[in-house]
Amino acid sequence: MKNADIYQRETLVLKNINLSVNKGEFLYIIGKVGSGKSSLLKTFYNELPLIVGNGTVCGYQLEKIRPKEVPFLRRKLGIVFQDFQLLTDRTIYKNFEFVLRATGWHNEKSIKDRIYEVLAIVEMSHAGPRMPHQLSGGEQQRIVIARALLNNPEIILADEPTGNLDPETSDALLQVFMEINAEGKTIVMATHDYPIIQRFPARKIICESNTIRELADDTEIIDFESLLEDLPSM
Repeated sequence: MKNADIYQRETLVLKNINLSVNKGEFLYIIGKVGSGKSSLLKTFYNELPLIVGNGTVCGYQLEKIRPKEVPFLRRKLGIVFQDFQLLTDRTIYKNFEFVLRATGWHNEKSIKDRIYEVLAIVEMSHAGPRMPHQLSGGEQQRIVIARALLNNPEIILADEPTGNLDPETSDALLQVFMEINAEGKTIVMATHDYPIIQRFPARKIICESNTIRELADDTEIIDFESLLEDLPSM
């Protein structure tokens, strides 16, 4: 991103964004509720169009991308949402099969092999015949990570993936992310979960005052309690 302004309709959310993320990096995006974390992620996958400035994601220029190119950009991205967004009327296997068929997979054996391959990565091989409501919140979030991996994306974008999880489950989930990252996958994660950042350190930027800045791992002292003061008690 170079000199990019991020808008929600006519409202300027972030201004003059300059950010580079290299292949294989793990990046946290932190900040108060409403500071622009999710808007930045949405710009990466073109849910919010980039109108001012320049941005390139997986070879696509965001300020010039055509509508017919957007699905191809998104196939290079794995997106993990806090609220799961699983189809509740079908099994986990059928959820995954739907995604693969929608993105051009046709061979039954290849579909089955890929589904159980990604389920194994998140230690949920047993979940294929289960319905979403039969799984815990932590299990569903693992399923969502597996779904994001189906088409072997170049980048995983995760928006508050631990927001509804207890600390133990959050730690297990971050361990999965770290293992995926160690295999060379780029991960960009928006979060306000500061304990997670402490336990699983990585590069981080903060959204504040309508822009972003990078935080040093050890040399800068930030009052992160102020990041949480606007959040409802959990």
